[in-house]
Amino acid sequence: MFKSLSNYITAKSFSIPMQLINNLKERTKIEKKTVITIEPSSTFQEVIGFGGALTEAAAVNIMSLFPHQQEEILRGYFDPEKGLGYKLCRIHMNSCDFCVDSYSCDDVEGDIELKHFNIERDKKMVIPLLKRIKEYCKDLKILVSPWSPPAWMKTNGDMCHGGKLKDEYKKTWARFFCKFIKAYKEEGIDIWAVTVQNEPMATQVWESCIYTAEEERDFVKDYLGPTLEEEGLSHIKILIWDHNKDIIYDRVKTILSDKEAAKYVWGVAFHWYGGDHFDQLKKIKEEFPDVNLVFTEGCQEGGVKLGSWELGERYAHEIIGDFNSYTIGFMDWNIVLDTMGGPNHVGNFCDAPIIVDKDQKKIYYQNAYYYIGHFSKFIRPGAKVVKSSCSDARLKVLAAKNQDDTLAVVVFNKNPEEIEFSMVIGEKIFCGKSPARSILTIVLEK
Repeated sequence: MFKSLSNYITAKSFSIPMQLINNLKERTKIEKKTVITIEPSSTFQEVIGFGGALTEAAAVNIMSLFPHQQEEILRGYFDPEKGLGYKLCRIHMNSCDFCVDSYSCDDVEGDIELKHFNIERDKKMVIPLLKRIKEYCKDLKILVSPWSPPAWMKTNGDMCHGGKLKDEYKKTWARFFCKFIKAYKEEGIDIWAVTVQNEPMATQVWESCIYTAEEERDFVKDYLGPTLEEEGLSHIKILIWDHNKDIIYDRVKTILSDKEAAKYVWGVAFHWYGGDHFDQLKKIKEEFPDVNLVFTEGCQEGGVKLGSWELGERYAHEIIGDFNSYTIGFMDWNIVLDTMGGPNHVGNFCDAPIIVDKDQKKIYYQNAYYYIGHFSKFIRPGAKVVKSSCSDARLKVLAAKNQDDTLAVVVFNKNPEEIEFSMVIGEKIFCGKSPARSILTIVLEK
């Protein structure tokens, strides 16, 4: 039997985010039309955690601040007690658009043996920050994603504007992954996983590289998977796709239907830019039950809209939909951006949960920071998503049971009116309120 332990709420009408309140009362019968039903005995996938991306842009912004402000941000994201408890971090191999300029770890044309490979650029800011992050999160899981191979490996001779990996450099590119992982290891940073290619179906003005489903399948099967094994890196997990959900099922089916390719694939990475398509995630898991689904990128595009309440609501909608569709991990895009939404070397400015004014040395915590925290602080690694439902479509619900048997129930209301509800957990009935434009996390214990 569960009893209410604590409740935290962030609402547009409240001045204090993640406010600790006591608005859940035990009842003997269902009193409200809106009924939330939680079934703790019906469990699904195990959660690995939440996180975000430490891009060069994020690093530039963090390092622009005073030392105590830098620690405030790192602690605010990665400390499990005083922060959001992030456990996942995505970094880019070679440059992405959220870098000061375009570069690779080996720009020497024709260097098949990768004799000139180096991570000197990463040693300036990204690696030092990762080391500081690991002080708060010893078991940090780091995901590496490439936006493009070096220009000399590609058909268009350019890291940007699409192009493809040349056949003669596929083995070299696979070895490039290994070089990167080992170079980080020498710096005391363990890599957990890699994706094959960020957004492999998007020709962008920034760093990009195109793979058809068949090309990605064959690269994993013939080059990346075997090369990681040859180099003693078979423990590194490989995630495919790393793009939107609109065509994710067909893409994944092409790759995982090949047993030789599938044996190297641990997971499927995806982004939110192409719409919800939660049914696509369910379809993948139902057909390929052993594969792991991980959200690896999402942000509000078009620059910073400081104070926009819709920002946090977009995150809540996505997280609830994803985790109720078998997702095990969630990674935000840039953890920190400046007031323009950069730096970004092609002007592709975006928003982020934390914005800094580098000149004024000010930090702005947007509601997205707290909305993500309503999940990441209370649904911990090792938790299992449990069956939940709501009779009222206006409320979205996610529930998970932690390893210590606490139950976290997140109730999201993006509507302009307060909604009263009854919550049924076994024989227990609780009554509560979901304020307009709010997110509520209810923590219960046995």
